[in-house]
Amino acid sequence: MSEQVDKSYDIEMIKAQWIGKKTEKTTGRYPVEYDPIRRHCHMVEDTNPLFLDPDAGKNSQYGSVIAPPVMAGYFAGSGPWPQKAKTDALAHVPTRGERKINMNIDWEYLIPVKIGDQLSSQRELVDIFEKPIKLDPKAVWLVTETRITNQNDDVVAIGRNTLLTHRTPDQVSADLQK
Repeated sequence: MSEQVDKSYDIEMIKAQWIGKKTEKTTGRYPVEYDPIRRHCHMVEDTNPLFLDPDAGKNSQYGSVIAPPVMAGYFAGSGPWPQKAKTDALAHVPTRGERKINMNIDWEYLIPVKIGDQLSSQRELVDIFEKPIKLDPKAVWLVTETRITNQNDDVVAIGRNTLLTHRTPDQVSADLQK
């Protein structure tokens, strides 16, 4: 939950304290495996032989079956069960409001993920800025980057996420009356 801060909210101080902070690097629960790739491809009707056929993968430039790029996050994650305790060092970035809207996420896939790879992920706060919206003239925006790496620390994917935080109309009105 975000901290509520009055007019004394100092965006430059928050930037200095928070930009560059990272979550703990976490390793995915399972290595990259054939069966989850096969089930994903069948579900979305993707018949790419590089994802499904061990012989085609072996004879390709990659030397192995590769995972569809969108599965990098799946293999870097902890899976749904058993649940791991979540600790998020970026969950308490001070903002003015507690309402959150995920505005955008962009992924860039840099190198293929192969069978047997062990993926890890780490998120970093890369920007904080104020930008007005209709509901809140002092809305705070947070930008994070998630880097997914393999067992050799090669970056396989980078995700950039933009989150908008804003106050309720009542909070904005109360601030304007101060």
